[in-house]
Amino acid sequence: MNAKETYRFWLEDAYFNEETKQELSAIAEDEKEIEERFYRDLEFGTGGLRGIIGAGTNRMNIYTVRKATQGLANYIKKQGTQEKGVAIAYDSRNMSPEFAQEAALCLAANGVKAFIFPSLRPTPMLSFALRELGCTAGIVVTASHNPPEYNGYKVYWEDGAQITAPRDGEIIAEVNAITNFAMVKTTTQEEAEKAGLYEIIGEEIDDRYIAALKELALHPEIIQQEAANLKIVYTPIHGTGNIPVRRILKELGFTQVYVVKEQEFPDGNFPTVSYPNPEDKNAFALALELAKEVDADIVLATDPDADRLGVYAKDTATGEYKSFTGNMSGMLILEYILSQKKAMGILPDNGAVVTTIVSGKMAREITKQYGVKLLETLTGFKYIGEQIKFFKQDNSYEFQFGYEESYGCLVGTHARDKDAVVAVMALCEVAAWCKHQGITLCDQMNKLFETYGYYKEDLATITLKGQDGAKKIAAMMENIRQDVPKEIGGLKVAQFRDYREDVLKDYVAGTESTTGLPKSNVLYFEMEDGTWCCIRPSGTEPKIKYYIGVTGASEAEAAEKLQSFNTAMAQLVK
Repeated sequence: MNAKETYRFWLEDAYFNEETKQELSAIAEDEKEIEERFYRDLEFGTGGLRGIIGAGTNRMNIYTVRKATQGLANYIKKQGTQEKGVAIAYDSRNMSPEFAQEAALCLAANGVKAFIFPSLRPTPMLSFALRELGCTAGIVVTASHNPPEYNGYKVYWEDGAQITAPRDGEIIAEVNAITNFAMVKTTTQEEAEKAGLYEIIGEEIDDRYIAALKELALHPEIIQQEAANLKIVYTPIHGTGNIPVRRILKELGFTQVYVVKEQEFPDGNFPTVSYPNPEDKNAFALALELAKEVDADIVLATDPDADRLGVYAKDTATGEYKSFTGNMSGMLILEYILSQKKAMGILPDNGAVVTTIVSGKMAREITKQYGVKLLETLTGFKYIGEQIKFFKQDNSYEFQFGYEESYGCLVGTHARDKDAVVAVMALCEVAAWCKHQGITLCDQMNKLFETYGYYKEDLATITLKGQDGAKKIAAMMENIRQDVPKEIGGLKVAQFRDYREDVLKDYVAGTESTTGLPKSNVLYFEMEDGTWCCIRPSGTEPKIKYYIGVTGASEAEAAEKLQSFNTAMAQLVK
């Protein structure tokens, strides 16, 4: 069926409820909107679903969620692991509770037990819970930091990480095999509970999670000494972080915690921000106002599902609050962990740090300084979580820290995904340690720059929505792939990697080899002076992104190099 025919089917078939039909009737005269909603099925990608909430095959709704869950249930049953059950969590977004419930009832109807949280929880708590409960898989209903009209559905496997190859492809095949909604099963909560296939996760999981985090503090004695002197402003941006973040800080001893009242409680419309993303400086407007009122040392924000952390800190030299990129906050935590573990004699000889190819490169120098292995993966924290599994399987390395440039990091192995709650805890411990030394986070960051080099990074995004936008993004990638530049912004390309074609060309050595990473639609350039750039389409939004990074002998030199190379990249990606 074409889009118009599918639209009529949804309007007429008894399977779809009246609310759905009313929504679709309202767009009867809008041909373009009908096309956008029905020109394809919402793609179940390598991590799951993400899309705009609404009626239609290309939208997030109870029907597309049921279909995805039916495919997952079919896969689990083929693995013979349905007895282990599936853990389910959801965030504060519109329709998140409803989508989580539909997933649970679909699983139960298929004989797969669902363990569901009674209210919203951070994404990393799902990763923790499914391993604690011994589940075969997990589902999180969230669209992370996307605008309010979005929601999503992410799938995790028994190791606690998001699904990766080959399992992701196998699950996708099961989802795509469902060609009509008559193949999808569901039931009522009453029937599911009666069959012992629906269980609400109790508070004991929350308690175990917080206890696991507290074990990761390296200097609880310094926190106790400085906690009353450190002023912290925090905002959950209407998301899931409010309760767990405040709890961990309180139990560690931090008493000067000020929460932004206007953003304290969950609200899927995110009324105080246009974009609930701690990477966006506008999301900090209210928090910075409060910080100035109370003279805070640090200002923290977590995204709606509390897996990303944004940071500002007061620079006592100027009295201003300075923002920290995800790379910068990651390096503060990384250097603290490695330096303190080494001083305490607990840094393992086989320690490893894991990051992504688009993240900042200062970690190369820091890990070299402390004799720790650094591994780089494709973009996406699921690949970092996967490395922890590999370390356990082959006893090769002991995971010390994982980070990515998009404001996500992980301390410890209690979860296998980025965790903003543990990031808050770690960052506040670093701040307490700095205060104990008579310096600020800004001072410590400057020390890192002076020691390891002035690293600067940037990310540019081009948004091209809809069917036409997707075609343009694909064409942009192919144009660069077919005519690979040998020079960008006056700098010679030393190395080029095409991860989709699994090709690494070293122009200096005159060699060609494989990338060593899974295939992905990503292009990567490394210049003769160490400057680098990476181009890829977003896996969750209608965007094409390019990342760049430079190093300078001074902040001014690095800033100048970044601006110059950014201009050159804007000409290349257009």
